[in-house]
Amino acid sequence: MNKTDAETAMEELTMLLLYLSHFTEQGRLADPSAKRAWKGYDFSILNKLDEEDHIRQGSHRSKSVYITKTGEARAKALMEKYGIEDWKR
Repeated sequence: MNKTDAETAMEELTMLLLYLSHFTEQGRLADPSAKRAWKGYDFSILNKLDEEDHIRQGSHRSKSVYITKTGEARAKALMEKYGIEDWKR
């Protein structure tokens, strides 16, 4: 197995954790396909994921991020890379 440098691993694993810990908002106005996750991760990595359009942070006051379709696809590719099964929801 090829080794991954620490910076790349942090970015990949953060994206994976954001996806694996996502939630959807409830209520009649909520979009059931919109995935959100709490943003308790390294801000420089969150900023990079935002710049790459994998997530959207909204305002700097927001405590959660929105996982984009691009981010969801990247997370699923990373799950395949690391041999992780998706949730059975």
